[in-house]
Amino acid sequence: MTAIDKSHGARHSTSRQPPRRRGSATAPSTTPTTTPTTTTPTPTQLPRTTATDPAEMLRQMMRIRRFEEKCAELYSDTKIRGFLHLCIGEEATAVGVMSALAPTDAVLSTYREHGHALARGLSMDSIMAEMFGKVTGCSRGRGGSMHLFDASRRFYGGNAIVAGGLPVAVGLALADHMNGRPNVTACIFGDGAMAEGEFHESANLAALWKLPVLFCCENNGYAMGTALARTHAETDLAARAASYGMVAWAVDGMDVEAVAEATRRAVAQIRGGGGPCFLELRTYRFRAHSMYDPDRYRDKSEIEQWKRADPIPALTGRLLSSGTLTDADLRRWSAEIGAEIEAAITAADQGELEPVADLTRFVTSEANRTGGPW
Repeated sequence: MTAIDKSHGARHSTSRQPPRRRGSATAPSTTPTTTPTTTTPTPTQLPRTTATDPAEMLRQMMRIRRFEEKCAELYSDTKIRGFLHLCIGEEATAVGVMSALAPTDAVLSTYREHGHALARGLSMDSIMAEMFGKVTGCSRGRGGSMHLFDASRRFYGGNAIVAGGLPVAVGLALADHMNGRPNVTACIFGDGAMAEGEFHESANLAALWKLPVLFCCENNGYAMGTALARTHAETDLAARAASYGMVAWAVDGMDVEAVAEATRRAVAQIRGGGGPCFLELRTYRFRAHSMYDPDRYRDKSEIEQWKRADPIPALTGRLLSSGTLTDADLRRWSAEIGAEIEAAITAADQGELEPVADLTRFVTSEANRTGGPW
């Protein structure tokens, strides 16, 4: 780590190194920090949310990347307002995790959740409309970029509060556990959340009660603009999670296949009654924290070094080399994704704002408004 005296107005940065490509002896380990049980998962034939073959995962990552790039343009054009946090560079974590979950599993996310929502199966139309503040959005235009939500997909939202989703995840998992449902609750959060009390309370209860929670920490090295080593005495986050007695892996978060495999192993462990698992997904965001962020806390050379580990060209190269993918496939996907994005923008432009008369709707539940028990 290099550090410059803050009193002189300079910034601190970590010389954070990206993982080497496959076959490297220094790539992050996927060996569990504690030994998992070998119990066979109960629902052995649960369907997946998305296809798990590498070509489909690549297509999904391309789709997320193009969507995020377009959102940056739309923000500059003031079509999207408020805060906007892009996941460009982190697509492998979104696609890899979602590929290993069943439709009945629950997902909670952060304010950087567009990729998670798309990979979970929320329609691009409903997400774009939400970003535009239209009533056709997945949260009726009330949530915007940071609060995508779709109960039909068991996608219980992005959350603008750091670590805010963690206690909710424990509650959802407790409900499934008490009702004997073989579901997993996946909670995605950043490395900054591990400095919050909610993480430690949630990890402790989940481990104590052996709840079916999959803790997915997207460690991109920075909590907003603060480097991990400046706020955490122990920067091995998997080791910290293991201290609660749960199985924990550190995973190359720039490799979608590694993320998918680690998630499948963790989900099998959880469904088998082994209690919660923790994945430290070591990744990196290529863009600033948000569109308001001048990004002066890290060196440009560090960003460029991590871009060489970009998960999309890395997987593209492997699939082209193996003959699994052709240049024609890539051109077709590019055209299809572009058309999907343009259709979503058109639909969002044509969508209506929520009527003023409905602004107090959902302050209480619909049942309660019509004479419910409360």
